[in-house]
Amino acid sequence: MRLFALALTALLGLTGCQSAYYAAMEKTGVHKRDILVDRVEHARDAQRDAKQQFQSALERYRSVVQVNGGELEKRYDALDADYKASEASAREVRGRIAAVEDVAGALFDEWDDELDQYHDTRLRAISAEELTRTRQAYKALLQRMKAAEKRIDPVLGALHDQVLFLKHNLNARAIGALQGEYVSLQGNVDQLVRDMQRSIDEADAFVRRLQATRN
Repeated sequence: MRLFALALTALLGLTGCQSAYYAAMEKTGVHKRDILVDRVEHARDAQRDAKQQFQSALERYRSVVQVNGGELEKRYDALDADYKASEASAREVRGRIAAVEDVAGALFDEWDDELDQYHDTRLRAISAEELTRTRQAYKALLQRMKAAEKRIDPVLGALHDQVLFLKHNLNARAIGALQGEYVSLQGNVDQLVRDMQRSIDEADAFVRRLQATRN
């Protein structure tokens, strides 16, 4: 039942009333902490996929601007498809980060409220200290995720403009004009990939922390 409930998270957790959703999941034995781990892992995987997709789009762009005649339209079509896939990856990353923020806020609010239920002051102090450490670790994770997310729009914007330009200018002169743009785009994608990887590493560390404190 617990595995089944976790599987439903991706389908149900991003829609409807979140408080009602969390309450329903609680009844199946899946707590907010479990959902947070699940959503952080989904956000990490979405960023990993996005990283690979933007690298693919960059390579596709390079194949267009460095082409020496022949199959230019075919390569453009492939680049356009990669751009659209990159847009979809960006939407997935944003949605997953928003889902992480939602459940994290609910978890920390609940944890904070329940501190007042302790009779044993020593246990309360231990729990309060762990809450503080977990919040700090989450803050670091969210900062990494947001930093990577902010890198997406400039890369998408540059890809959009160049794909749009190529759409109406599929000729050698236009390709030559865009060759210089490849270096700039490559720099932006490389930075995005580095930020995505930092965020992925931070997510892995955060998941390990939550799992360790659970045991």
